[in-house]
Amino acid sequence: MPIDAAKALAAEPRTGEITWTRKDVLLYHLGLGAGTPAADPGELRYTLESRLHVLPSFATVAGSGSPGVISGLSVPGVDVDLARVLHGGQSLTLHRPLPAEGTATATGGIAAVYDKGKAAVLVMRTEVSDGQGPLWTNDAQIFVRGEGGWGGDRGPSTRLEPPTGPPDRTLERRVREDQALLYRLSGDWNPLHADPEFAARAGFERPILHGLCTYGMTLKAVVDTLLDGDPARVRHYTTRFAGVVFPGETLRTRMWRQGGGSVRVAVSAADRDDAPVLADTVVEHT
Repeated sequence: MPIDAAKALAAEPRTGEITWTRKDVLLYHLGLGAGTPAADPGELRYTLESRLHVLPSFATVAGSGSPGVISGLSVPGVDVDLARVLHGGQSLTLHRPLPAEGTATATGGIAAVYDKGKAAVLVMRTEVSDGQGPLWTNDAQIFVRGEGGWGGDRGPSTRLEPPTGPPDRTLERRVREDQALLYRLSGDWNPLHADPEFAARAGFERPILHGLCTYGMTLKAVVDTLLDGDPARVRHYTTRFAGVVFPGETLRTRMWRQGGGSVRVAVSAADRDDAPVLADTVVEHT
């Protein structure tokens, strides 16, 4: 069996040093589509180094995305075809605001392996700390199609009841045709997002946008519209990737304020009859 759950869970965590600069942060923000309009003061906080605020989702690519999804799958007990791999969900906990540049220690490993029947789900956890203490914790839920069915633990359900009532805000934003090509420069080199032949082998008509790009775009929308443009207010951000996005499409982002300092979000592809893209999405904030 390509996935040996016991061996994967017993594998020693990988620890390494990661470093990032203001240039890395600026590139990441541009990969999310920041800078439109270019002279907008709200956009300049993402694109001008003298005013730079770091969007918390930068944590998913800091240190060029290492340890990222591809490298994280290279562990004992896991031998899978990348064409069968899909990013199923992402959770991010911020222990304090991210600095615009820094050096930190990242420790990553497989935190859980679940058997969903037709797929296996690997939970890849990364803990990052610097000299001042913990910075963030990332959990990536990775679906490997065709690798379930061994009778293992199915794991918890991440489905939430849909939000009720009309959204407090609705935004639409077009994804640029070259956005996946720009975003991948922040560290996710999976050819699924650039190579048409590889995308076809994975079952897609053309390359798709990185789920984590949509993830970052969505958090930016919430920060800019409901959190007074202050990324430091974000404490936790989680989502389930419910569908794909193709470059050139328009994303429709609906946001509902919740009690207790949280925002529920739903993202869909406006060009495809509101096909779901991100679901069960929650931003917790101060």
